[in-house]
Order: sequence, then structure tokens, then C-alpha cells
Amino acid sequence: MAERVYLDWNATAQVRADAQAAAAAALAVCGNPSSVHAEGRAARRLIEEARAHVAALVGGEPRNVVFTSGGTEANAMALSPFMAITDETKPRDRLLVSAIEHPSVLAGGRFPREAIETVPVTADGRVDLAALEAALARLAAKGRKRPLVSLMLANNETGVVQPVAAAAALAHAAGALVHVDAVQAAGRIACDINEIGADLMTLSGHKIGAPRGVGALIKRDQALHFTDPLIRGGGQERGARGGTENVTGIVGFGAAAMAVRAAAAEEQARMTALRQRLEAGLRARAQAVVFGADAPRLPNTTLFAVAGIKAETAVIALDLEGIAVSSGAACSSGKVQASHVLAAMGVEGVLAQGAIRASLGPTTRESEVDRFLEAWIRLSKTLLKRQPGIAA
Repeated sequence: MAERVYLDWNATAQVRADAQAAAAAALAVCGNPSSVHAEGRAARRLIEEARAHVAALVGGEPRNVVFTSGGTEANAMALSPFMAITDETKPRDRLLVSAIEHPSVLAGGRFPREAIETVPVTADGRVDLAALEAALARLAAKGRKRPLVSLMLANNETGVVQPVAAAAALAHAAGALVHVDAVQAAGRIACDINEIGADLMTLSGHKIGAPRGVGALIKRDQALHFTDPLIRGGGQERGARGGTENVTGIVGFGAAAMAVRAAAAEEQARMTALRQRLEAGLRARAQAVVFGADAPRLPNTTLFAVAGIKAETAVIALDLEGIAVSSGAACSSGKVQASHVLAAMGVEGVLAQGAIRASLGPTTRESEVDRFLEAWIRLSKTLLKRQPGIAA
């Protein structure tokens, strides 16, 4: 049987060898990191070393890293009216999110539904900065001068990189704080919390090759704090997130972050070349539409469709060929459903229903890209023949 081809790295990355080894070693450390004895101090030391590595990945300070169970929890923690800088007492009164955000951001965290406003995106999948500026001005005119703006750094479906630095400048000028979901961007493009102007940033370990079940919320300024934490408990994570830390996952996260930093330039260049190879083959031999093709994108992500082919059928057919891809995002309990991202971009329903995401990783090979192309070209002809009125 031929070796399977894994092209779904945006859903979850393969665990890096360094992260696997570090996590396995951490399993041998039995102390609770909140305990003061030698075993507890050993566990605490591992956590703090990992905290430094994760902070360095995004140019942050270790003391401003709060470990969570993943990106979804970190987003929920960030989207809170109950955050303040120094001794502020008034809660945030409005949340602005783009129409293409991850469902955990669109849900709004602890903001009431009536306090959440959606900002549109352009046809190429980038947040509409003019619309954001207008929304901020409208809120200011209504006396709502303490909004929170939440934007992703790169879209998980299209890979389109968002103009976050420009958006942050607009938001800060209007008195808003800015949260950036950098889950898909970390390790794939430059992701410095200071350069892009994020007040809060979300990371997820399993997107960069750490074990699943660990993430982080990173603050740019120590003065920013949550007056009502999302998870209360024994004061762990400097009071920001209660519960005994996931030492094994955190140590793996730190090792993955260190490995990503060391290899980022080489990996990014390699994935860019492979993505270009993949897309050239799709356009030349399969008449595919690549979404967001004219916008800056992640080096590893291609979202495409061929008119007349449904994504659910294509994903299953490719899986039977030994190739793993997905239909857009993979965060809906295995469901194949219409993409809210493509809908926000104005993509017509029939074409949107056929969207397939192929996402590459550091270990993806040219031969795997070529095998995917060969399988897709062959399968697409068969699938099109099954559609009445469509010639293959």
C-alpha cells in the first residue's frame, strides 16, 4: 500500500521530533508546578523555560504569556469586556470582528450578542480597512469609546494575510484595544506582537508541531490584565487562568516554538516553492480557481475549487486515494459545510461548495505534491462526468 500523503497541516501539524522528545521527557517529572518542594520546582522550571521559548516566537515577554488548553480557549479569554490597563474600571463596551474570523472569535467570547459588530472583507479576502475605520468613528460618535477589535493575522481557509498593523493603528487611534488570532500565522510568516501592534495575541501549539491541547494568550503590555478571569481557580498563570498547568503539553509547545524559530526562513521558502508548484499544476491542468490568489498569503495554503465538483465528494475520493485534504476549515466536528469565509468574499454558492484546502508543512515533499496533482486531475474528470451538463 502506498504511503499516505498528508496535506492538511492547517488543521493540525505533525508533531515535531523535538517537541515529541521534550514532551516525553516531561512525563517523567511528577511534581505539581505549584508545589514548593524539589519535584514541584522541577516542573515549574520546565514551564518557565517553555514560556520563554513561546514568548520569543512572537517577540513578547515571558511574563506576558498565559498558557491555555488551545487557541479556542485563548480566544475566549481575550474576548472579554473585563480587561483593563492599570486601574481602569469600566468594561469594554463593543467588540468588532471581521466576517472571516474563526468560529471561536465570531462567537464573541463573553461579549453579549448585541455588543458584537461584524466588519466586512474585500473580494480578495482582506478586512475592509475603510469599513473598520467607519465603524470605529460611528462608535465614538455614540459615546462607545472602549471597543475591542479582534482580527486574525492570516485566514485559516484561504491563507490570506490580513493588514493587521494598519488595522491596529486605526483601532488604537480610536481608543480600542486589539486582539490578533495568530494561530495559523505563527511559524509561517513574521509574527511579532510589537511590530503588528497587537495588545493580545493567540497561539495554538498543535499548529506549529506541538502536542494537541495547549495554546497561549500573549499580552504586549504587562499592565493589561483581566479583572474577571475566564477560568478561576488556584491562581495559576499569575492569576489569569486557574487550573494545574499541562506540563507535558507546555514543554512540547516550548520545544516546537524553539524549533520553528530556528528553521523558519528555510521552511517558509520551501513551502512557498511547493505551493507555487501545486497551484501551477492546478491552473494548467485542472482549470481550478484559487481563492485569494492576488492577495498576500501564507506560504503553505491553497484553497481552490473546480466548478461542478462538490467538496464533500472530492475530499472522500482523495481520502480513498490516500491523500488527506479538507474542505476549508476543520473545526466543525468533521462536518463538511458552506464556508462563511467564501460567502464573506462574495464567492457564488456553487463554486464555494466545491472549495478544497490543501495545506503544506515543513516535511511535505515535491513527490507528494505531484501525487496529489495526478490524483486530483484523474478524479476531477470522473467527478465532472457525473454532473449533468458539465463536460470533463
